[in-house]
Amino acid sequence: MSTVELDQVSRWFGNVVAVNDVTMRLGPGVTGLLGPNGAGKSTLINMMAGFLAPSAGSVTLDGRPLHRDPDIYRVLGLVPEREEMYDAVTGWDFVLANAKLHKLRDPEGAARRAIATVDMAAAEDRDIRGYSKGMKQRIKMATAIVHDPEVLLLDEPFNGMDPRQRLHLMQVLHDLGDQGRTILFSSHILEEVEQIAGRIEVVVAGRHAASGDFREIRRLMTQRPHQYTLRSTDDRALAAAVIAEPGTSAVELVAEPGGGTSVQVQATDFSAFVHALPRLAAQHGIRLLEVRPADESLESVFSYLVAR
Repeated sequence: MSTVELDQVSRWFGNVVAVNDVTMRLGPGVTGLLGPNGAGKSTLINMMAGFLAPSAGSVTLDGRPLHRDPDIYRVLGLVPEREEMYDAVTGWDFVLANAKLHKLRDPEGAARRAIATVDMAAAEDRDIRGYSKGMKQRIKMATAIVHDPEVLLLDEPFNGMDPRQRLHLMQVLHDLGDQGRTILFSSHILEEVEQIAGRIEVVVAGRHAASGDFREIRRLMTQRPHQYTLRSTDDRALAAAVIAEPGTSAVELVAEPGGGTSVQVQATDFSAFVHALPRLAAQHGIRLLEVRPADESLESVFSYLVAR
């Protein structure tokens, strides 16, 4: 059972700060690294994999610095986001070559087991150049687990997979986590992470924004102020009705560029607002024409967590 620790880690490239003062501890089980694109997830994973040295702070595996220590790859497996593979070889040859590089006692047996685990036996004799995106992701996964590592790092591993492939890989990660492996996988999709991760670490703009299980992260997200754009048959009456609700903090009647109006609402209590809105419309004889969240992007959600 291995532990990866990041202690006040920063990484910059020239004047660009990619990771800023992140402290994190990853133990046995499945941990999700969640954040929007460009949040610094890949940079963090590259430091945990020993490819990048932190500009400040330390990244260790069981107390041992990771950077430029090739021996760590005996106990660490990696699925990078970028696809730089030997397309002219078969899936079998690619996984077998990795097994031989690890000097395993039975490389053929290890390759066979890894390929079966990711459900790629039917395509193992085909050249990788003919694989779909999802198949390439799975064969990369096979190379990462062929030596039975204690630590597994996966950067956006579900990209390009169809629903069946995704469910299968999720079950594989579940099983490996239950065996006591330390697994970290990154994603920008909360629903993807919460299905398999016992713990979630949220990063935004290189900063560690939040930490906890998916219920805690969901709670933090739903508690933030939510903004909505409303259009109705009587926007002025709707604005007057909505502002009287306790879960509403601000209401503005806005003139639309093409004519007409809309109501901009900021709600501090998400649950109370979504239940009150149809009731208010019915009470005042107003027909709702549009209810649109104005700030539901991951960037806005996570930026709120950073600002807390």
